[in-house]
Amino acid sequence: MCSGNRDKNIYRPIETEVLDVVTESPAIKTVKLRPREELTFQTGQFIELTVPGVGEAPFTPSSSPAVKDTMDVTIMKVGKVTEKVHELKKGDIVGLRGPYGVGYPLDEYKDKEVLVFGGGVGLAPLRSLMFALLDRIDDFKKLYFRYGAKTPGDIIYKDLVREWSQRKDLDFRITVDKADEEWTGHVGLVTTILDDMDVDLETAIAVVCGPPIMMKFGTFKLLELGFKEHNIYLSMEKNMSCGLGKCGHCRIGTYYACKDGPVFSYDKIKDFHDIWQ
Repeated sequence: MCSGNRDKNIYRPIETEVLDVVTESPAIKTVKLRPREELTFQTGQFIELTVPGVGEAPFTPSSSPAVKDTMDVTIMKVGKVTEKVHELKKGDIVGLRGPYGVGYPLDEYKDKEVLVFGGGVGLAPLRSLMFALLDRIDDFKKLYFRYGAKTPGDIIYKDLVREWSQRKDLDFRITVDKADEEWTGHVGLVTTILDDMDVDLETAIAVVCGPPIMMKFGTFKLLELGFKEHNIYLSMEKNMSCGLGKCGHCRIGTYYACKDGPVFSYDKIKDFHDIWQ
C-alpha cells in the first residue's frame, strides 16, 4: 500500500487493520477496523474501502461517529470486493480513504420529532445515525425507530436491536415480511408499522435508508401520511466510485451523490429521473 503525504495524494488509502469480523446474517458481516492514521466522520458520510489487489468500494460507517480510533463497516456480499471483504479475518490489512460527502444535518432536527425508518442492510448507516441521535436524545422532541427485515434471521445487530427495544426514551417497532415459528412480533411490510405515530406533520423529520424499492414505497407512504417533502431525508447510496465527483457514476440529476449527498432531502431530488434505481 502506498506511503507518503496523504494530503498530496487524495486517492491514497490509509493502512487499516482488521480487528474483528462479525457475522450479522447469512449475507451480511460487520468488519471492525483500526486506521493507522486519524480518520473521523460525521454520521451519514461514507468512506472508500480498499481490499489490496482486488479493488475498492464505498460504504457508510455503521459505528458511532463519537468513536475516533476504530470504525465499523457493515457489508452485504453482492460483488467482487464485498465477497473478498467477507473473507477478511482478524489481522488483515485493508485501506480506507475519506470521509466523503454530506452527512445528516442533526442540528436541524433539534426540538423536532425524528423518525428513523429502515429496511434490510439499510440499518447499517442508520445504526451510526441512531448512536449519534441517542447520544443527544434530549435535543429532540421524540425519537421513533421503525425497521423491517425479510425474516427474523435477516435482522442484523440483534443484540443492539433488542437493547433499543427496551429503551423507555425510544418509540420502537420492527416487523418481518415472513415469520418463523419463534417470531411473536409484527408481520408485514415495513410500511405497515408507520400508521401509529402521533407526530406534528408540519415539522417531523423522517430519515429513510434501505433497498431502493423499500425507500421508494416508504417515502410515498410518508408523503401519504402527511410528512413534508423537505423533512424526508434519504440516504442515496449510488455507485460512488471515486468519491470526489470526478467519475460521474453517481450523478442524480444535477447532483453528485458523493459530493452533494449521499444524504438528500426528498424535495431536492424528487423530480430527477430514476432516483429509486
